[in-house]
Amino acid sequence: EGPDIGGPFGPYVQSERLPLYHEAVERLLASRDAYRCFCTAEELDAMRERQRAEKRPPGYEGKCRAIPPTEAEERAKSEPHVIRFAVPDEGTTVCHDLLRGRIEVENSTLDDFVILKSDRYPTYHLAHVVDDHAMEITHVTRGDEWIPSMPRHCLLFDALGYERPIFVHTSIILAPGGGKLSKRHGAKSMLEYAEDGYLPDAVFNFLCITGWGYGDETVMSRQQLIDVFEIENIGLNPATFDMEKLTWMNGVYIRQTPVEELSEMIARRLEVELPPDVPRPVDRALVEAVTPLIQERIQTLAEVTPLIDFFWQSEIAPPPPEEFLQKRWKDRASDAASALERVAAATEEVEPFEAGPLEERMRSLCEELEVKAGDLFTLIRIAVTGRRVSPPLFESMEIVGRGVCVDRLRAASASLAAASAS
Repeated sequence: EGPDIGGPFGPYVQSERLPLYHEAVERLLASRDAYRCFCTAEELDAMRERQRAEKRPPGYEGKCRAIPPTEAEERAKSEPHVIRFAVPDEGTTVCHDLLRGRIEVENSTLDDFVILKSDRYPTYHLAHVVDDHAMEITHVTRGDEWIPSMPRHCLLFDALGYERPIFVHTSIILAPGGGKLSKRHGAKSMLEYAEDGYLPDAVFNFLCITGWGYGDETVMSRQQLIDVFEIENIGLNPATFDMEKLTWMNGVYIRQTPVEELSEMIARRLEVELPPDVPRPVDRALVEAVTPLIQERIQTLAEVTPLIDFFWQSEIAPPPPEEFLQKRWKDRASDAASALERVAAATEEVEPFEAGPLEERMRSLCEELEVKAGDLFTLIRIAVTGRRVSPPLFESMEIVGRGVCVDRLRAASASLAAASAS
């Protein structure tokens, strides 16, 4: 249901619903619950300046309310105007919020607010009430910054003879430190979270437990959350948006996702993010082989492509020599080049070409070269994958294949030998 696909309560575009708003306004004008206001912008500015000078609260003072309806109707044919709701002069407006209980406001504190603008479009106040009634909305759930508007909406519901919905005003989510939530702290659309590699169910879970909780449980399936969620248990204290917690939770969801399903997510991302020279569609069998290697290592899908793109690149230029020449290999380019040549030769001989035999042979080569496994494996990792951090090394080599591994090892060895000679 919505503007893109339609539904039983359409149309869903405000400009196509104007007759509904205009009909409601005509009813309010006929019942004297609304009136036409012809005050100009200059007059309204002067009124606000006077109120500031006299240290009175701002608000429309009702100048046009006294205009007889017939005169106002005639003037409306040629003069720009808005429609204002006529708030009762006396008494109180009583509203009920499911979380906060009874909320009572003196009508004298409310001004006559605009419900239809001069361009004949509704303000939020009118559109909200008319749309919620027409679409049979039962619960209005929104942030507590809308509490001051609730009496206006209750007055409109009553004046139009509509049944009031159940109002639920939740506390807003704050940024770390207590400030207003900004984009930097997580105020993004669901589409942006998807682009950043967050799974819908992880975001759903996180938002559900932000300001609401169910015992000590944190990670819960969508159906579990639906089964146990109670609006009445939403906390009134503002919650804090914890980006680290969301990222952690997303990692949990990634690890819980079946490999076949996760592979498909990764494949869709690779289709977009891999270089254009990589054939499309992306090799699904290769994705399925690589996915188990990274499932336990990533927290968002945004980490995937930079971590595994080397599997799809037939040729990668060796990283700069300084990338190799750290710790054990610092200032020892010639030794590093020789070590990689020995690795390439050993790689050509390993049978079968699988992770287990590869690791066994490389560990024995460490003893022959009298180097620590970590030092040699780092050289191999950088040469084969192009980075210092990668999926498990020998499983990656098995998938990349013997020929490509040997080519990359020898290219890196030649690069280091050239650096040594210069």
